[in-house]
Amino acid sequence: MTTQSTSTSGAAGSRETGSDPRSTTVAEHGSQEGGSLQGRRVGWIGTGIMGRSMAGHLLRAGCRVVVHSRTRAKAEPLLAEGAIWAETPAEAARDADFVGLNVGMPHELDDVTFGPRGVFEGLGKSAVLVDFGTSKPSAARRLAARAAELGASALDAPVSGGDIGARNATLSIMVGGETEAFVKAEPYFARLGKTVVHHGPAGSGQRVKIVNQVLVAANTLGMCEALHFAAATGLDPQRVLQSVGGGAAASWSISVLAPRVIGGDFEPGFIVDHMLKDLRIARDEAGEIGLELPMIELCVARYEALVAAGFGRKGTQGLYLLYRGG
Repeated sequence: MTTQSTSTSGAAGSRETGSDPRSTTVAEHGSQEGGSLQGRRVGWIGTGIMGRSMAGHLLRAGCRVVVHSRTRAKAEPLLAEGAIWAETPAEAARDADFVGLNVGMPHELDDVTFGPRGVFEGLGKSAVLVDFGTSKPSAARRLAARAAELGASALDAPVSGGDIGARNATLSIMVGGETEAFVKAEPYFARLGKTVVHHGPAGSGQRVKIVNQVLVAANTLGMCEALHFAAATGLDPQRVLQSVGGGAAASWSISVLAPRVIGGDFEPGFIVDHMLKDLRIARDEAGEIGLELPMIELCVARYEALVAAGFGRKGTQGLYLLYRGG
């Protein structure tokens, strides 16, 4: 795993007090992949497609993991491995060294943190709260401010890599927040991802995730349209992938999602509803700083059409369904 910390925020150019720009590998930083998490207390909220695998890695690393999810059935595989069920987010956070959040929608994030019996009612001093989901940068700053009031700390650490990255612990983790909190969280990040980069103050990780989602959404749209063209012209799609997958068009969408499209598999690694939410966040954030970004508008329109067609719970490769008429 490679980690990198930076003292500046690219958007604002602000310097974070006490931070030290560096790039380290596992061999150079023994507290990461080789660091023991045995007996560490982890609270985890959200055990869906991504969260279940991520919490499982920490459980198998020796952590005492207390989980809460809106639907207990989704947590059952973790409970069978030895995780402990919490009736509320506050209960999951109580006495934890590290609290991970992986919920899908902004209102869910508010509910599990600021809501009644939410995380902030149980979060202890010196704990690190990490939001692994995608939310507005302003929400990340709000989480960090409230955690600081309680003597704790919060990081925004959205991830990329989909269900495969979560299962294989090869996620890319984009981190915003105080350097001290980042250093405390590194041993946990090392169990979850292959690439971990600290980008600056609270909200910086969410801004990088916006960059990521615009790239992914545009790439997936292009992949689906290209495969539709290939099919319409009588080309063998498997042979097409052999050609384009080894050239300049190579991408995660081509290598991972395109074979699913060809096989008629539109089940989610990352669901359409969540991608649309992320793109709307991107559009709002761009608007707040006075940018006009037509690619975002195009992607929002296409994903909105997919949701309107009844495919909001499909995977993002479901865009192909718009071309074949469902």
